[in-house]
Amino acid sequence: MTAQLSHIDEDGNARMVDVGHKAQTQRVAIAETRVVLSRETFDLLAANALPKGDALTTAKIAGILAAKRTFELIPMCHPLPLSYVDVRFTPVEETATIVIEAEARTAGQTGVEMEAFTAAQVAALTVYDMCKAVQKDILITGCRLLHKSGGKSGTYDVR
Repeated sequence: MTAQLSHIDEDGNARMVDVGHKAQTQRVAIAETRVVLSRETFDLLAANALPKGDALTTAKIAGILAAKRTFELIPMCHPLPLSYVDVRFTPVEETATIVIEAEARTAGQTGVEMEAFTAAQVAALTVYDMCKAVQKDILITGCRLLHKSGGKSGTYDVR
């Protein structure tokens, strides 16, 4: 017996999953990614002295906006009424790394993992964009789900 794919109909066509029958629950997802910079670029960012300006504030706003538009970017994602989105940054001096953590919340019938991932990745891309005038070999790495809760599958947490 072959398992049925949730995003493929009986004729093999792509489809959006119908979540109308699912119960509304509080849903939370937190995703993380890392931006590895050179020491020089990290110091400029920390001093808010990059040629393009305040990278982290710009990246925070970009990440929040991206979460709100996830359904427009990923074809089978449902548009969600997000109740909360935040993007947080932790500079790690020893490794010249910016750890980005994005959190999304909703009360709904489907999860918000993709919104959290999209916020984290767009924030990382924005840090790259803000820093590329001084460094081209920036590394964006380690994108992963840290936490999800709500819904049938329960809680997942690696923190």
